[in-house]
Formats: sequence, C-alpha cells, structure tokens
Amino acid sequence: MASFDFDQAEGLRRMLAGPRPRVVTFLSATPEDDKGAMLVNLGASLAQAGNDVLLVDASLSEYGVAQRLGVVGPTLLQVARQQCALNEIIQQVPQGFALASLAREPQGRGRAPAWVPAVAGRDEDEARRLAKAFDVLAQQSGVILVDGEFGEAGFALPALASSEIVVQVSTSAASITNAYGLIKRLVQALGRCPIGILVTGASEAEAKIVYANMASAATRYLAVTLTSMGSVPADEYLQRAARLGRAVVDAFPLAGASVAFRQLAGRFALAAMAQEQWQGGGAHFGS
Repeated sequence: MASFDFDQAEGLRRMLAGPRPRVVTFLSATPEDDKGAMLVNLGASLAQAGNDVLLVDASLSEYGVAQRLGVVGPTLLQVARQQCALNEIIQQVPQGFALASLAREPQGRGRAPAWVPAVAGRDEDEARRLAKAFDVLAQQSGVILVDGEFGEAGFALPALASSEIVVQVSTSAASITNAYGLIKRLVQALGRCPIGILVTGASEAEAKIVYANMASAATRYLAVTLTSMGSVPADEYLQRAARLGRAVVDAFPLAGASVAFRQLAGRFALAAMAQEQWQGGGAHFGS
C-alpha cells in the first residue's frame, strides 16, 4: 500500500527539485469554485511564509481564479501580440501574491464583458510567441501556481505539460472517478509523468484512504506512480473568508483550513531547505 506520509514528502521534493523556473499546474476533479478557493489560499499561505508567488489563470473555462478575485486587465496573449508590456499584466492582490491571466477576451456588446478563453485556434506563430512570453514570465518569478485545465487539445501552453502537475480531488465518488479519468487522459497524452494528488474537503484519515485507493489503481492499471501533496479539511471559515475578500490564513488564522494551508506551505519551505543543502546552497526558493 502506498505510504501517504512518505509520498507527501516525495511529492513536495519533486515539486521543488530541478532547475528553475518552478511551475506547478493545478487541475481539478472538484467544482471550479473549490479549486479557486484552494489556489487563493495556497498562494496566500506561501506568500505569508515569505515566498515570491505568481498565480497564473490559464483556465479554459469562463470561471478562473482571476474572475473569482475580480481582476480584469491585460493578458499574456496581449503581450504576445505586442499590445502591452509584460509587467502590465502582473497585478498584486490583497491576499499577498501576484496574479496574471493567460488569455481572455471580452465578448458581446452593450453589456459587461464576459471573459472567455482566447487560446484555442491561435495560429502557429502567435502560439509560439505566447509560449515564449510565458517562458520569460516564469523566469522572472519565484514559484508559479497555474490554474489550469486539460482539454481535448491538451494544455493551453506546451510548457505546462512539463510542469509539476497536481490533481485536486474530494472524497465524493464522482470526484474520485473524474480524477482517475483525468489522470488516465494525462498519462495517455504525456506518458508516465509525475502526478500529485491534493485531497480537499477531507480529514487526514479520509485523505489517506482516497489517496491510497487512487495510487493503487494508478499503479495497477496505468503503470504510473502518484504522490501525495497533502489534504485540506472541510471548513466553513473558507467561505467566510472568501465573502470578506480575504484568505482564510489571514482572516481566521486558527481555523482548521488555515492550519492545513500553513502546514502545506511549511512543507514547501522544508523541502526547499533540503534542496538548497543538496545543491550546496545554490538555489533559493522564492527568490
């Protein structure tokens, strides 16, 4: 049986290992709002721990993390089109981290714009320039958390296929089934890539069971090894903090979810320290 604690440490070590840029792409088998809440709070927790965090909205749906936070502005696609400078798309949010959107364009007339994906159908030259702009953005950042999706055509950016990939799952049967289907599609498209599992809305005991069952099935039927990224419990204070426009670690620091997010951010820091020692102090997480 897979070891939850060992795989959790191994997953974080993998996430922090290797040359920069350090990009982590989050996919979800939970409702979109759950992923948005998780990313905002994880980003805030990492920033609160002293890390340079950039959250990139690369969602293929109409409801990404930028819309959740009410951030509307120029996008990386506009940088690729030379319509604005790279620094113009990076916006600091009250939760303590920076935010940038990949590609969203307003649709419709005479009403508030509905921001929809604007990546599909790009010509080859524009796709190349968009990928280059993302590479430059990544080189300038400490750690990048990507609000991503894996659609029929794959990722919105080729670089995300080689990033660390984390799948968010809950304890519901539907979520577990959807997560396994997503992992299967990832393996079919990308090969035996490392995939992390983050269980949300669950106690640690429940998360261990979900992870162990998924890891066992993935090893047996897909010949791929999953690693644990940890868990976050169900907590009403997450919704309360969201209504206040704040991260739970800031608004309700003693809440169970706050403790879980701080522990996750702390494990990032510990893994980074171990990586620095292994490299002889060469690299610095969040620098």
